[in-house]
Amino acid sequence: MPHTVPSNQEGAGFPGRRLLIRAGIADTQAALDIFRQCSSRGMSRGIAEAVTGALVHACDPDTALYAVGQLYARDETREALPSTVQPNSDDVWGRLVKTLGASKRIGSMVEQDADLLSSVTGEYFSSSTWDKGMRADAFSAAASCGGNETAAVNALRHEYWKQIIAVAAFDMAHNDPAGVQPEVSSYISDLVDCALDAAVQIALRSVGASEDILFSVIGMGKLGAREINYVSDVDLIYVAEPRHEGVTHAELVKKGTAAGIKLQKICQSVIPGVNEPPLWKVDCALRPEGKAGPLVRTLESHYEYYQKWAENWEFQALLKARHVAGDPELGMKYVDSTRQLVWNASARKNFVFDCRKMRERVESLIPEQQKDLEIKLGRGGLRDVEFTVQMLQLVHGRTDRSLRVSSTLDALQRLSAGGYMSRKQSEALSADYRFERVLEHRQQLWNMHRTHLFPDLGQANRGGIEKPRNIDRMQLHDNKALVRLARACSLSPEKLLDSFDAARREIRRLHMDIYYRPMLGDISHMADEEIRLSPAAMAERYESIGFADPQAAAEHVRYLTRGVSRAAKINRILLPAVLLWLGDGQNPDMGLLQWRRLAENYGGGGPYLGFLRDSPLAAKRLCTILANSRYLGDALNRSAESLTWLGNDGELQPHTRGQLDTLCEGAYKRFPENMRSFATLIRSMRRREIERIGLGWMSGITLSSSSLQAMTDVYDAAIDISLKWAIRHQCRKRGIGENRPPAQISVIAMGRYGGREVNFCSDADIMMIYEPVQDAGREADEAADPRDFSLAVVNDLRSILSGPLTSEAKIDLDLDLRPEGKNGPLIRSYKSYEDYYAHWAQMWEHQALLRARYAAGDRDLAERFLERVADPLRYPAQAPGEDDLAQIRTLKARMESERLPRGIRRDRHLKLGKGGLSDVEWTVQLLQLQHAHQCEDTQALPDRKLHPGSTGASAGLKPYEDSSTASLRTTSTLQALSTLENSSVLSHEDAAVLRSTWQVCTDARNAHYLWSGRANQADIIPDDSFSLGGVAACMGRSAHQGQEFANELLQKMRRCREVAERLFYADTQNIQ
Repeated sequence: MPHTVPSNQEGAGFPGRRLLIRAGIADTQAALDIFRQCSSRGMSRGIAEAVTGALVHACDPDTALYAVGQLYARDETREALPSTVQPNSDDVWGRLVKTLGASKRIGSMVEQDADLLSSVTGEYFSSSTWDKGMRADAFSAAASCGGNETAAVNALRHEYWKQIIAVAAFDMAHNDPAGVQPEVSSYISDLVDCALDAAVQIALRSVGASEDILFSVIGMGKLGAREINYVSDVDLIYVAEPRHEGVTHAELVKKGTAAGIKLQKICQSVIPGVNEPPLWKVDCALRPEGKAGPLVRTLESHYEYYQKWAENWEFQALLKARHVAGDPELGMKYVDSTRQLVWNASARKNFVFDCRKMRERVESLIPEQQKDLEIKLGRGGLRDVEFTVQMLQLVHGRTDRSLRVSSTLDALQRLSAGGYMSRKQSEALSADYRFERVLEHRQQLWNMHRTHLFPDLGQANRGGIEKPRNIDRMQLHDNKALVRLARACSLSPEKLLDSFDAARREIRRLHMDIYYRPMLGDISHMADEEIRLSPAAMAERYESIGFADPQAAAEHVRYLTRGVSRAAKINRILLPAVLLWLGDGQNPDMGLLQWRRLAENYGGGGPYLGFLRDSPLAAKRLCTILANSRYLGDALNRSAESLTWLGNDGELQPHTRGQLDTLCEGAYKRFPENMRSFATLIRSMRRREIERIGLGWMSGITLSSSSLQAMTDVYDAAIDISLKWAIRHQCRKRGIGENRPPAQISVIAMGRYGGREVNFCSDADIMMIYEPVQDAGREADEAADPRDFSLAVVNDLRSILSGPLTSEAKIDLDLDLRPEGKNGPLIRSYKSYEDYYAHWAQMWEHQALLRARYAAGDRDLAERFLERVADPLRYPAQAPGEDDLAQIRTLKARMESERLPRGIRRDRHLKLGKGGLSDVEWTVQLLQLQHAHQCEDTQALPDRKLHPGSTGASAGLKPYEDSSTASLRTTSTLQALSTLENSSVLSHEDAAVLRSTWQVCTDARNAHYLWSGRANQADIIPDDSFSLGGVAACMGRSAHQGQEFANELLQKMRRCREVAERLFYADTQNIQ
């Protein structure tokens, strides 16, 4: 649609200032002058409107309009311009203006040579899309032009510039530069191939070698991949062979070298008598031995070098090798002879390591101020994409022939199709690669010189990946180079910079994730038969890795890799490394079986395999867990979500109490009446969180002390919300208002649960208290009887957490520490507790109260019980007498004797054995009873310090619990032990022995449970070396260190037993 000329135009036949400003013209006066001059030289109003309309889309409207004015200024070029604008025809003027606005150099070239103008506006524009045969014919004619070398070189260069300008015009005419970029690069590559072939003809004629030698040119780098830029170094390798037997090797090398030198001169040097500018620099540094090696070699010499002396990185470069000019048969022989060397290169020693080092070296050589401007070599640049793709090709292309392509974009598609990277990753890398290639092309087009730099940003040169750039938005619009590049991409300067940095960040992230996959190095070291996972070839290897049943392992591998599904493809990628990682564990057979179970449960359509391929850290952690933990392996097969935690350290951190309460509240609101569904959700939450803690513990993310606290929080949250649900349920069932229950109920944590020392397989020792709520309006209501109501609530609580309502694992509630033990009521009133502990409680029950703390329910009721009933007994004003001590010692001996499983030696039980947890805890508790009265002032601590991740409303801590202030009035074994040590009740040596033994026994209990998945075995130190290795592996040791670990553990326990006996059975006077 033609532009209308506004009423305020400056002259007839050309646009006014407002329209020029809208088109992007900066100097409107100069533009008006140009239009005035062009109008005087024959520019019609229609052409002026067409030019003005095209300026809107020009990279640099001022430069484009100036070039148009120069073309009109010369008669020769003015006559070559279209004289009219024909509707519904090819937009010649639009194409011309866009091309002139994108390249100042092209503008000056067409101004000086009207023949070049036909490449944009004339018939020669069609050469932009010629096939290679048509280009070759044109160059062959140019090489044969004239009777001397100078004329031929001049004609060759002129032909090249005509065709490259046509390709540029074709490029600029498209509205989707990123979409057409691969096609443009292929056109330029064909153009360079044909120019080189014509140059070889001229060179061979010039040195008189045509009749004596066969000379072939091998393209490397971007030319070899058919991805070359407008202006780029052309990486070449020369191969020469004699045409007949009369040519000696010395003559061959001499004439071949002369031809190579002449070829380079034709392409890159200023030659007297040749008016056309040089084409590009020829770089032969990728040849064998680099610049120190001979320029030309025979085919045999090339092969021998690559077979014997080539560095690892040279095979990565050789991946792109392609015959581009000269004798085609010789060129194809070169490519064919080196292909197998290329695809076997990844098996060479340190191949992956050397290639990575090469990439890092390239990055280190970039000048500091250019590190975040480099489009090609910098972080997140083109090289990151290319090195990532080439690494995957070389490692996996040994067995997958579909990957044996040279084009980066083609390789990305095939890597995605083969399952070596996700479709999302492939699409992201492809889009970002095209985008950065467009930026590179536009930067080169401007002056037709070799550059790979983003426009200079001054103070904002650094940043964009780890940290933001220091950007002055106003300065961006004053940056002419940046504005020009932004217009080329139809973006604002700010948006262009943001898009560039976003592409760099995405490329860099994917490059680091894929290029540095640990499995690449593992796969590259394997033999071809091992990579193909042939059962017959790998049977021996399975056994050497550590599989006890190689035939079963081979069957699992066959199942996992059979067929053409995407899951099978990804398994074929993962399994070579997975088998090695499983072999590092104690039970590879169990690990591979669990891997197969995961494939059967989730591999059909779930994304978990792709996630493991893209996250080597998660894959390695998963293998470690599957080969060492039966419990976690089974748990992972119940929850695909937990697999994704392994790739994110943050997801492996235990949930805080606040997060747990939020999850529980959701279940409470979702299922107000359905006890089965509520119980399932609460128990699954507990299973999932215990699984999270276990995965974090085995992955080295969660510390042992944090895991105990986290598991305690899980129990607290589950019991608290279950009690709340049970109270609501009984209120509704009895027709009582939910906010008016007849009794307040509280849960007191006891034992290791009270000490916040819950293991993976621990039960929850609790006592339950109720207190009637005074409400005169319902005294006669039997449904509101506090005792019956409270007992019903307890039954509901036990059903939710421990009953057979659901297949989810139960949370064992142990109420045996309540008054009268198993013979007493499940729940008592506060008055009953007061009466019992005042008259009938024995000394061991006073000791048990040392672990009592608030866990759930009514906090005020619990704190009254702890302060008024428990504290006077567990923190007595005077130390226990001899009779009390004798009772405690007798009970400990009886408990250890009665509860120790039959057939288990006393020194092999982590809890009840000699020097086990019981010795440490009873010793510490006895010392607490004797010395806690000396710390009465700590009851008045002003600040309540909550445990990590807890909220004030749910932490359940008394003012003196978990305080950094030294106090024996704590439920924690380790904190009490530290206080005893700091107050000199215990020597540093004794405290260290007790502490280290308690910690290692606790860790060993957790590790044994994770290893075996059997709670009744967790307290027993295995006798067999295989199980010992599994326990050691779960604790982060090497699997072969099982017996060494057992010896260290038993030694600690023996020393602990000596200390405990000395302290526990010492005289009262000596203790005090």
